Amino acid sequence: MRSRFRPPRFGRLGTGSWIAIACLIALVTGTACASSTTGQQTGTGSIKHVIVIMEENRSFDNYFGTFPGADGIPMQNGQPTVCVSDPLTGSCSKPFHDTRDATVYGGPHTARDAVVDINGGKMDGFLKEFRAASAATCQGLQNPNCVQPVSPEVMGFHTAAEIPNYWTYASDFVLQDHMFEPTLSWSLPAHLFMVSEWSAICSTPGKASSCTSASDNVQCLEFCADSPPKGPTPDYAWTDL
Repeated sequence: MRSRFRPPRFGRLGTGSWIAIACLIALVTGTACASSTTGQQTGTGSIKHVIVIMEENRSFDNYFGTFPGADGIPMQNGQPTVCVSDPLTGSCSKPFHDTRDATVYGGPHTARDAVVDINGGKMDGFLKEFRAASAATCQGLQNPNCVQPVSPEVMGFHTAAEIPNYWTYASDFVLQDHMFEPTLSWSLPAHLFMVSEWSAICSTPGKASSCTSASDNVQCLEFCADSPPKGPTPDYAWTDL
């Protein structure tokens, strides 16, 4: 959920667009798929490999917002034409080209944060949530509630200059800019959706019938803090795909 100015979209079909259906198993932003063909095979019979690239804690606009032809960040003369209100400065902050190879925190990205970020489709709550999290007492690099109270990374986007491999995949294969992730939450729920189509919490160890949907309240002792507390091993009693 980090750095998202608009809903994550993937639907633009480039070279090899017939692979798109096979790519629909990808559940989060930034998906590329490749195939290998031999001889005169055509259609699905020519598919040898399906590769899903799961870009954790990234949004479509963060990686592909300025990709040619993609439904990303509105631009004019090389500059963004949209902005997001910043409650700290009272100004409207535009997306900026982030040339760093690594960002640390981004924005808070729980399901609750996502609801505020998206704001009924206005997509204008990112800096509001970022500033609120910056002012809160929060520890733990892996905690989805935490941010780094410095440069608002939530407004940054990359180009081919920083991630040439991803842009090459998008150019050579498929870039889907109108497909939406199934969970508004953070990394662990997204991983669970990726392998089992849902995220849940179970009241009885090893009993799938005791599991109920949980976008945020998952058992995450090993993920939620830099020094996770001792406790029972998280129990994911349901099956994979």
